[in-house]
Amino acid sequence: MTIYENINALTGYALTTGLIKNEDAVFTQNRLLELFDLDGFESPEQALEIPETQVSDLERILKEMLDYAGEKKLFNDESIVYRDLFDTKIMGLLVARPSDVQKEFWEHYRKSAKEATDWYYKFSQDTDYIRRYRVCKDLKWQSKTEYGDMDITINLSKPEKDPKAIAAALNAKQSGYPSCLLCKENEGYRGRVNHAARQNHRIIPITLNGKEWGLQYSPYVYYNEHCIVFSYEHTPMKISKDTFKTLFDFLKLFPHYTVGSNADLPIVGGSILTHNHYQGGNYEFAMARAPIEESFCVKGYKDVKAGIVKWPMSVIRLDGKNPEHVIELADHILTAWRSYTDKEAFIFAETEGNPHNTITPIARKRGKLFELDLVLRNNITTEEHPLGVYHPHASLHHIKKENIGLIEVMGLAVLPSRLKKELKDLGNAIVNKKDLHSDEVLSKHASWVEEFTPKYASQGGITEANVEKILQDEVALVFSKVLEDAGVYKRTPEGKEAFHKFIKVL
Repeated sequence: MTIYENINALTGYALTTGLIKNEDAVFTQNRLLELFDLDGFESPEQALEIPETQVSDLERILKEMLDYAGEKKLFNDESIVYRDLFDTKIMGLLVARPSDVQKEFWEHYRKSAKEATDWYYKFSQDTDYIRRYRVCKDLKWQSKTEYGDMDITINLSKPEKDPKAIAAALNAKQSGYPSCLLCKENEGYRGRVNHAARQNHRIIPITLNGKEWGLQYSPYVYYNEHCIVFSYEHTPMKISKDTFKTLFDFLKLFPHYTVGSNADLPIVGGSILTHNHYQGGNYEFAMARAPIEESFCVKGYKDVKAGIVKWPMSVIRLDGKNPEHVIELADHILTAWRSYTDKEAFIFAETEGNPHNTITPIARKRGKLFELDLVLRNNITTEEHPLGVYHPHASLHHIKKENIGLIEVMGLAVLPSRLKKELKDLGNAIVNKKDLHSDEVLSKHASWVEEFTPKYASQGGITEANVEKILQDEVALVFSKVLEDAGVYKRTPEGKEAFHKFIKVL
């Protein structure tokens, strides 16, 4: 299609999705003509040829527009970084001002919180802030483990930068605006080679615990309605009593969502510790389905049910109708854990002045109950485990080496994109009985394969028909071990006894 036809097709897309109204069509066409440095259509009739564009057509339309813009040198080069900067600029021309978006959100909210988030989630996809055509490429599956069905994802939606773009980003002038990718100043920001464009980004302001926060969705949605709740102040992550208050205030606004926070220390925290934020969404994680293994009661908090969750990590679950009482008990547990040392269990509150104990909290509503899961974390390192004692150990790094953040804690593995090809090649190698140790890439998986293959011998062996499913199931079992490594109290008689020791302190 010509650039003129694509301008009309994109205008049709905006009409189909409701981003613009009929009265906005000519205005939108003219803005797109300006962006592509065009004086007008080739004929008056051409301007009227706006087709009924399908949502699925967007990827093709943007690709052809970017190809044209690249030929005309409207951006620096053809790498994915510059193409993403320019296509976000294109889509930004279709998106209403923040005040109009916020007004529509709260109009939906007056009917129900779910209607509001349903509208906002669709809007965030229609604007291409969430790129549907990339997210659908992620590999996802569920596999059974002793802790329930674990969710596994291999992230393919975040494009890899080419070396030239990486070099350009390193050489680019460093700017303190916006301070990071989570700041409110990103709304409508043009972006640069070392900072994603956000012209199509719109934020919903909300008040939590008496302070201003923003609601948005993650561009790389790892699960349904994966949202980010961020402070309007650029302040570091800090788990405190205010955290629990803020999480519960969010649930009062959006009771159909789960919301949680990464821990506030390196190794056990998330990837962005410099800006206080939480993650949530309309999804039931495996941890939420996990039962209470042992119940206990803390003196002074009889109206709050407490228990240890059957989970590979060390989780205390609190349930109560009065959120204030749940918050008080959570703060009591957090305070106790921050200063808790048990040398026999290799738990140290601090070494050489560096704090090690913190908590990953997850909040949800169950009917009238406010529920809070408190995951005990510790980030101590040793010579044997330089990346963290309570971190995936070296034998599991062939599958997962990165930090275990909030999403993984809840039972959803976010695995690196390299595994898509590696697992496919590994399956072929296993079926054809190739020597894995001699393969430069696959050799890191050899010991793992040798460990699990014998158990399938009595089931007819591993064949071309079942190898993919077997590898998926075995990856999920590795992920369970990853979470076990991250647990401060192991699921052994000794580990349970040490856990009970801490419970008694409460």
